[in-house]
Amino acid sequence: MAKTLAPTKGNLMAAKNTLRLSKQGYEMLDKKRNILIREMMSLIEEAKGVEARIETVFAEAYHALEAANIMSGMDRVQDLAHTSVIDESITINLRSVMGVEIPMISIDDSPLKPMYSFNSANSAFDEALARFVEVKKLTVKLAEIENSVYRLAVNIKKTQKRANALQNITIPAYEKMVKDIQNSLEEKDREEHSRLKIIKER
Repeated sequence: MAKTLAPTKGNLMAAKNTLRLSKQGYEMLDKKRNILIREMMSLIEEAKGVEARIETVFAEAYHALEAANIMSGMDRVQDLAHTSVIDESITINLRSVMGVEIPMISIDDSPLKPMYSFNSANSAFDEALARFVEVKKLTVKLAEIENSVYRLAVNIKKTQKRANALQNITIPAYEKMVKDIQNSLEEKDREEHSRLKIIKER
């Protein structure tokens, strides 16, 4: 927040410099906000497609699971499900968008290798497994997008708050300060000019 300064040329230069930096800061924050908003809107559109795909694949997966339960029995399907191992193929990296760290989640995309023998299952179980693996990959992608959107939204809010403070408080305050100091200096110059004129006439 701008403070009241003595009307001197040094203070006028300092106030003008601060005003210039404040305006530059506002322009940079405004550009950052617009870039972050574009990035967020792009991710939101991508999320809609992923959500729609997840819904379809989930339906296919449960349909295949129902068929496997009918063909092999629920107990057998449950036993086969217990052969699965903990998935440690997910890795998380970060990318920066205007200083905002966005997660990049990758998952091992190597061919599916069932942990059970082919004689112990049927085609319906294989289909269900393949569909649920696809659901897992889509869920990971959706988690990446939603986390990114959340981080961007939080940073957009912070950037907007800082930009508003500059635009509505700091910049007007320093503009007024510069004007007041200039008026005071001009008044002093007029007084000095009048004084010298009177002295010269005498």
